[in-house]
Amino acid sequence: MDEDIVLQIRQTVRQLCENFPGNYWQQKDRDRDYPTEFVEALTEASLLSSLIPEQYGGAGLPLSVASAILEEIHANGCNGAACHAQMYTMGTLLRHGSEEQRQAYLPGIASGELRLQAFGVTEPTAGTDTTSIATTAVRDGDEYVVNGQKVWTSRAEYSDLMILLARTTAKDKVAKRSEGLSVFIVDMRKVVGNGMTIRPIRTMINHATTEVFFDNMRIPADSLIGEEGKGFRYILTGMNAERILIASECIGDANWFIRAASAYAREREVFGRPIGRNQGIQFPIARAYADTRAAELMVREACRLYDAGEACGAEANMSKMLASEASWAAAEMCLQTHGGFGFAEEYDVERKFRETRLYQIAPISTNLVLSFLAEHELDLPRSY
Repeated sequence: MDEDIVLQIRQTVRQLCENFPGNYWQQKDRDRDYPTEFVEALTEASLLSSLIPEQYGGAGLPLSVASAILEEIHANGCNGAACHAQMYTMGTLLRHGSEEQRQAYLPGIASGELRLQAFGVTEPTAGTDTTSIATTAVRDGDEYVVNGQKVWTSRAEYSDLMILLARTTAKDKVAKRSEGLSVFIVDMRKVVGNGMTIRPIRTMINHATTEVFFDNMRIPADSLIGEEGKGFRYILTGMNAERILIASECIGDANWFIRAASAYAREREVFGRPIGRNQGIQFPIARAYADTRAAELMVREACRLYDAGEACGAEANMSKMLASEASWAAAEMCLQTHGGFGFAEEYDVERKFRETRLYQIAPISTNLVLSFLAEHELDLPRSY
């Protein structure tokens, strides 16, 4: 894509983020409040609809542009976690949904009339072992009846739609454990309090995450996306996009930490000299910079492969792992550079420190990335 267009989009994001400085996010943290104003501003600027094709009201841009948008959001001190799911969850609908489903939902998502922020996959007893989920969807005439539970379903309280993965065929009745899983698009406005219960989970970051319970929740049969039993394959493409976009946020976080630490080290004087003159301060900042630039190259390669329609599972996983590790190392460096002031709310270091720590765990843990690479790239025996 034309680099000038990408630069213009980055500038648009930077200008938008200027309206949401640190004190805005600090107040949201104190109140455990959802950043509605920020999400609405992104929507009005058409940034959240960047991946939706033009025929459905979006911009029809490649993943590399969405990556740049989220990177800039985080590099400028904001947090895209409140809305980033819309960029990758809609891919399941776009790639595998019927034309009727796309027409019914994508224009509303593009305009902001509808929010598709909830991704119901993880369960308490299954964790990252997605094929072991226990939530069931049983066909009953023109409906499916859903029973079970999801956890870490972020933004469920602020979403109109949910992409839901459920088992439609018992695990002991399929040849492969990845079979028998199906994907649904659920209109949450119709089922909350009518088979669906949402309970917030208070965490160390203001992530608006929840657990969701399904008790004989009835949804129309045409909520099914694609073919019954093929859902695991459908969500994998979305998961690759998710990992690449999360990696982009981590690159943004790392750049924020590096800039914040560098600025503080130039200004802060101890023993009559700026602390940035000391190599004990310089070297960790420089190391974080080098690690971030290296991780950024992997993110760009993953975007290139994804946009070209090529296999990118390894690159998506490596970009997420390397970028999250770079951002966490930069966070540690930035906090250490600031010393005691790094723990003060007003500097935003402690907030960003907590936020970026999440990506060592989500959307997939580092150990599972390493297991994937060992098995699929190095031909080592499967470990789980």
